[in-house]
Amino acid sequence: MEISIEMLNDEDAKGLFTFECDNRSFFEQTVPSRGDDYYSFENFKVRHKELLNEQEVGLSYFYLIKDGSGTIAGRINLVDIDPIDCTADVGYRIGEAFTQKGIANEALKRLVNLAPGLNVIQIHAKTTSDNIASQKVLEKNGFERISTNGENNVVTGQKVTFYHYSRNL
Repeated sequence: MEISIEMLNDEDAKGLFTFECDNRSFFEQTVPSRGDDYYSFENFKVRHKELLNEQEVGLSYFYLIKDGSGTIAGRINLVDIDPIDCTADVGYRIGEAFTQKGIANEALKRLVNLAPGLNVIQIHAKTTSDNIASQKVLEKNGFERISTNGENNVVTGQKVTFYHYSRNL
């Protein structure tokens, strides 16, 4: 499937909110919940603006993954950029209707290629132990598992096991 990754902008708020709401139950099967407040449009708009501010100063870069018709298929982000060590964390999520089509793999490959131009030479990632699809995407894109740990989800209080990955560019 043909995709593009496009930097998040102010006009994306409503479409992204719809994407997040439509896929909430699907996402929460494999990643910790973002909590009910995230799914209030008023709260979402505030958070969206905060993300754009982070992007503007170079702390993070947020991208929408779109299919050939411009529909949001997912999102992929470089966050917590350390300008001294030139490191960042990557996160991504693909909507349920777009899974198993190679979209996450292609989006990550494109983001990895963009990263050096954003002064990032090492990317870290983490995924839950039961998110096999995400583990495969990371490994296919040259990420190596470097550690495992348990963390408490701040929203639900449940203990979640995470696998941590890294890739040097």
